[in-house]
Amino acid sequence: GAMRHLPYFCRGEVVKGFGRGSKELGIPTANFSEQVVESFPSDIPTGIYYGWACVGNGDVHKMVLSIGWNPFYKNVKKSVETHIIHTFKEDFYGEILSVVITGYIRPEKNFDSLDALISAIQEDIEEAKRQLDLPEHLKLKEDNFFHLPEGKIVNNH
Repeated sequence: GAMRHLPYFCRGEVVKGFGRGSKELGIPTANFSEQVVESFPSDIPTGIYYGWACVGNGDVHKMVLSIGWNPFYKNVKKSVETHIIHTFKEDFYGEILSVVITGYIRPEKNFDSLDALISAIQEDIEEAKRQLDLPEHLKLKEDNFFHLPEGKIVNNH
């Protein structure tokens, strides 16, 4: 079910999330606003995906993305969180994040501990890195979607 929606192109403003990614997990994530989350196909399966991400007009980096309810944290609203596999010097709240989701890693699941969750995320990151080096995924890194025309108004912002 996941694959028929892919590749999925999405762009939106980065908003403040729960502040858990960086602080508790050591794995910073960029959160999309509720409007962007609600624009996702309603039947796209929750779980862990990988693909490419770009902040503003910056470079395109590998990323891992989770769509779901975050069972570990018992969220009531669906969220879409992107972990960009790159070290940024500063936060980029308010910037436009462009992502192309190219593949699916696993369904969402609950974890007994924070450590188990962290090690699963690390494995997801390694899997994403491997997959994104394959030619069929690599080609999407160069997609014109990532080249925002200067001064173009995106999503009415």
